[in-house]
Amino acid sequence: MYAQSDASTMPRVGVRYMIEDVPEAIEFYTSALGFKLEHDASPAFAAVSHEGVRLLLSGGGSSGKRPLPDGRTQEPGGWNRLHLQVEDLEAEVERLRAAGATFRTPDIVRGPGGAQVLIEDPSGNPIELFQPNR
Repeated sequence: MYAQSDASTMPRVGVRYMIEDVPEAIEFYTSALGFKLEHDASPAFAAVSHEGVRLLLSGGGSSGKRPLPDGRTQEPGGWNRLHLQVEDLEAEVERLRAAGATFRTPDIVRGPGGAQVLIEDPSGNPIELFQPNR
């Protein structure tokens, strides 16, 4: 069974990203994407949050990034991603391009549910910015 929590404790569900440089990741998530810093144990670990979602940033030396028992290393990247809904995707893309963000998809992709673009944090982890169809 999952541990119980109340409004004064951390959210029960979060996402963990493997990070190369925790202070750089904190700067990116708080400045570029509006996350709030909850806990800073740099250079090993930090936690940031945004609208009830807790993002754990695990750098070298954190327990969450230790090698697995079979020897595999836990590294940034991949395609599973944090999904952030935005009100005006075109404006966000323009703002993030001006700020020097790295884009995995150069153009906004539109589909039946809405529009999306993929950016990367400084370690190469993907973030999807999504604007639903109205």
